Amino acid sequence: MSTPSVSTPSVSASSAVVASRVVVYAGPTLSAADVRAVLPEAEVRPPAGRGDLLADPWRRGDVAVIIDGYFRERRSVGHKEILQLLTEGVDVVGAASMGALRAAELGPCGMRGIGAVHAMYVSGEIDGDDEVGVLHGPAEMGYPAQTVALVNLRYGCAEGAGSDLVPVESGRRIVAAAAALPFTHRGWKDLERAVEEQDHEALWTLEEVIGSGVWDLKRLDALAALRAVAAGSSAAPGPAAAHVPFTGISRTQALVRGTRREYVPGRWMSDLDVLDAARLFDGAYPALHEEVLTGLLADLAAARGMTVEAYATARLGLDGRTPLPESLARWFAEPEREHLTGEERARLLMVRVWPVWQSVDWRPAVLTRLWESGRWEEWCDLVARADEAAEEARPRLVVPPPQMCAKLFLRHWLGRGTSPDAEMARRGFSGPDELGGAVRRFFAFDVRRGRSRGNAAAR
Repeated sequence: MSTPSVSTPSVSASSAVVASRVVVYAGPTLSAADVRAVLPEAEVRPPAGRGDLLADPWRRGDVAVIIDGYFRERRSVGHKEILQLLTEGVDVVGAASMGALRAAELGPCGMRGIGAVHAMYVSGEIDGDDEVGVLHGPAEMGYPAQTVALVNLRYGCAEGAGSDLVPVESGRRIVAAAAALPFTHRGWKDLERAVEEQDHEALWTLEEVIGSGVWDLKRLDALAALRAVAAGSSAAPGPAAAHVPFTGISRTQALVRGTRREYVPGRWMSDLDVLDAARLFDGAYPALHEEVLTGLLADLAAARGMTVEAYATARLGLDGRTPLPESLARWFAEPEREHLTGEERARLLMVRVWPVWQSVDWRPAVLTRLWESGRWEEWCDLVARADEAAEEARPRLVVPPPQMCAKLFLRHWLGRGTSPDAEMARRGFSGPDELGGAVRRFFAFDVRRGRSRGNAAAR
């Protein structure tokens, strides 16, 4: 495993036994050149993180090869997304690092593990994710490893003992010292400080031979997995994932999966990110939101032969005359409470707390309107600028938890006579957690925007 990033696999059309498309998630264990030396037509993705597998349009017979994956900077690739691919007929292969760990966990569900690291996890010889975890540099530099994997040290010490290059006792002490350190502190210099001087020569031997690739077990396993895929051996039938209880992916995951794209190398956005940009920063969005959701409500009402207002009143259990209880009135600004009729308030309430009353997902309809607005690229550009601001601000700016992000951002929307609940609902946010979750990606951009406005006002 490692602390990598994301990438998307490809086609292997050179042989009838190779699937129509092979996608390999790798770095730092293997470079893109290493992958293509074995599978020339493979699509190479960065290390896999949460949601990355769902970003591709998979077809039955495709092969997903997971070598590396994030588990620190980003959430790890999820078991459920791997199960989703398996249920769609995708052959999911894991080896060497995060792939070996997930294959050991999901072998009974049909994921295939290849190599010694996978076998060690299955047998219980090793069980921690830190066994394969390494720190590495950025994608643009080829994910250079900055620490050594514990599993490579184990393998190197065993091989060295067999060839008299690493004394058995030195090997034991080196492995014990490395295991006592966090994986983030397993650089060669860190290890040199952690072991006695009598073991330095053995450690230098390990550094040289693991660095050469000869004792790099993760690399050896990764190459073995690619050769197995190239030979078509991964196509042998395995356990069926359908026998494992599986609840499927959420509508949000499905939307992200179907629309996620890499807009510049290493940076991704989905249509839901663009939607967030519009509803966070576009002053005209609340009117569009209300119009689209009212149209959806009208369709639901028409299917029952009712007007929108009558349908809303009936769903809410109101009579159109009794004042709204405070638990519902909080979704309105003061002028709306005072001037709207009971039926109008019922209609607006249904729109504002849509998930409570309807199972129909409103986002596809709103996205269609945003695409048709002529301003789609403007919101896409806003997402890109937010990512750029976040990159430039790191690590000087700490992004607060979602609740605090929501509290800070709400200051843009709150005015006389309104309320946080009403303003969030006007933009389709169900509460502070959802709002704050959306704000986090745009937090640095919003801070920069506020500073620019402050500087302009001071002139």
